[in-house]
Amino acid sequence: MTDRKFPRWLIVLIVVAVAGTVYIMRPAADTDTAAVPEPAAVTALPRLVDLGADKCVPCKMMAPILEELETEFAGTFHVEFIDVWKNPEAGKPYGIKMIPTQVFYAADGTELFRHEGFFAKEDILAKWREFGLEV
Repeated sequence: MTDRKFPRWLIVLIVVAVAGTVYIMRPAADTDTAAVPEPAAVTALPRLVDLGADKCVPCKMMAPILEELETEFAGTFHVEFIDVWKNPEAGKPYGIKMIPTQVFYAADGTELFRHEGFFAKEDILAKWREFGLEV
């Protein structure tokens, strides 16, 4: 029987991955996510808030979809991206458990739905249709 040792870099990589997962999955602060205020400069339209990071793979996959939605439906709903790795404080009011998370809000700021993970463009549009938005 041979005595196999794991390379140190592999052990470090595993420790970093576990620590990152624990950090992302930690309980959020006590917040009321049902009525996250709408930004003051934004008109009263429904909005889609995507909470993620520019270095997360599923988040990178969401980026072009969010850009398309923002362009194609500019007068119908707002699209907002918050990088919770670069700005953790901005993500706290949303009480997310993983990234990416998409949160759908009515024009009055009421949370309608949230989804965790990659969310395809057609699925996002179907969800808006469920809420009566003509997209």
